[in-house]
Amino acid sequence: MNTSTSSLKTVGALLFPNFELLDVAGPLEMLGNLPDKLKIVTVAEKSGLVCSSQGISILADFDIKNVPHIDYLFIPGGMGTRQEIYNQALINWIKDCSQHADFTLTVCTGAALLAKTGLLDGRSATTNKLAFNWVVEQHPAVHWVVKARWVTDGNIISSSGVAAGIDMSLYFIECLYGFETSQSLAKKTEYRWSHDAQDDPFAPS
Repeated sequence: MNTSTSSLKTVGALLFPNFELLDVAGPLEMLGNLPDKLKIVTVAEKSGLVCSSQGISILADFDIKNVPHIDYLFIPGGMGTRQEIYNQALINWIKDCSQHADFTLTVCTGAALLAKTGLLDGRSATTNKLAFNWVVEQHPAVHWVVKARWVTDGNIISSSGVAAGIDMSLYFIECLYGFETSQSLAKKTEYRWSHDAQDDPFAPS
C-alpha cells in the first residue's frame, strides 16, 4: 500500500440522485476530521444539490468535467446505483478517475458502479449483503466476497452495506496515518469501531 502522506490529499466523494445518505455522511465524518491531511470535495455529473434516498440533499462542488485532481476516489451506494450503472458517461468518468487515483473506496452498492468499469475484473470486493445477488448479477467477473466487513485488493477497498463504510474509512485512515489516529477519531465520535474486516454479522449463514 502506498501510504505517502507528505502533502494534503484530496478525497473526491461522488454523488448521484438517490445515493444512500449514511454511505456518504459516515465516512466523510471520519475523513473530514483530518483537515490538515485530507481535503474533501464532492462531485456529481452536474454540480449543485444532489438529493439522497432519504430526501436530504448534499451540494456537489464540481461536475465530472471540471473536478480537480482526486487522490482518493470515494463511491457510495444507494438505490440510485440501479439507474447509474447504465449511465455510461458517469461510468467512464469513474474509470478514468479511479485509474489516476492513489486509492478507490466503495461503500455498499457503489461497488457495482466500479465493477461496471471493468477495473474490478478478477479482483476481490464486497458489497451490501441485502443487495449482494443484484450486484453479482451486474458483473460476475469480480470475486465477490460474501463474508467481509470490507475487502482490500491492491489500491481498491470496498465495504459492505451502509454503516460498514465507517469501519472501512477508519481502516483506511489507519493505513495512511496509523492505528492511534483512527482510534482517536472513533473515540472522538463515540463510535464503536469494528476493527476486524472478517467480523461480518450480516453475511448470510
